[in-house]
Amino acid sequence: MKPQDDLAEAVRGVRDRLGLTQQELAGRLGVALPTVSRWENGRHRPSKLALAKIEGLLDEMGEEGHDLLDQYFNKKARDKG
Repeated sequence: MKPQDDLAEAVRGVRDRLGLTQQELAGRLGVALPTVSRWENGRHRPSKLALAKIEGLLDEMGEEGHDLLDQYFNKKARDKG
């Protein structure tokens, strides 16, 4: 796993790319607003389940999210063919 700062940057980058507020991202992930804030401030790490949900959101974005999947999660987009 990447260092805490990279995870904070990843959460911010994903949220920005999705065009969501912290509250909206929290709702999509099923967590509380302060949780997203703590992730973005680097005070806490997202759980494995939350990270999987974030990866899923990026994958659902198609090409627009695939670069972030590769950059932050070291994963190539899933082959949908």
